[in-house]
Amino acid sequence: MKKLVMAALAAAAFASPLGAAELKVKLELPKLDVAEYHRPYVAVWIERDDASVAKNLAVWYQQPRERGAQGNGESGTKWLPDLRQWWRRSGRSLALPVDGVTGATRPVGVHELAFSDDKAPLQGLEAGSYNLVVEAVREVGGRELLKVPFQWPPKQAASAGAKGESELGAIALELIP
Repeated sequence: MKKLVMAALAAAAFASPLGAAELKVKLELPKLDVAEYHRPYVAVWIERDDASVAKNLAVWYQQPRERGAQGNGESGTKWLPDLRQWWRRSGRSLALPVDGVTGATRPVGVHELAFSDDKAPLQGLEAGSYNLVVEAVREVGGRELLKVPFQWPPKQAASAGAKGESELGAIALELIP
C-alpha cells in the first residue's frame, strides 16, 4: 500500500509543474484635472532587447457599441494607431480582438494584471533580458510610454517600477519564481 501511495505522489509531481513563474503588474491611471476627460487607450507588452515584441499582455480600447440611444455603432479600433509604438511593432499585424489580451478602457485608479508562465500570453517566453512596456494615449490629451527592464525567468523574487509624468502614474512590476 505504501508503494502505491508513493507512486501516486510521484506521478502527481511530474504531471503538473511545482510552481509556475509569475509576472504581476500594477498600473496607475492618474486622475487628471482637465476640462474634457476621456479614458486612455493603453497597451502593455514585453519587448526584447532589439525592441521587437515578445508578448502582448493587454490592450485596452473603446469596445464596439450597439447602435441606438447609447452608441453610434463605432469601434475604437480606428484609434489604436495612436498607440504609436505598440501599433508599429505589433498592433497592425493583429486580428482584433485578441482573446485574453484586449479589453475595454479602464477608469482612473490602480489596475492589477497577473500572468503565469504556464498560461497564455506569457507561456513560452524564452529566458533573457526584456522590458515591460506600457503606452497610454488619450483623446484631447497626451501620450506617454514607460519601460521597466527585467530578466526572465526570475531566479528570485524581484520588483521594479517606473513613474509617469502625465498619462500614466506609477507602474510596478513584480516577478515571482
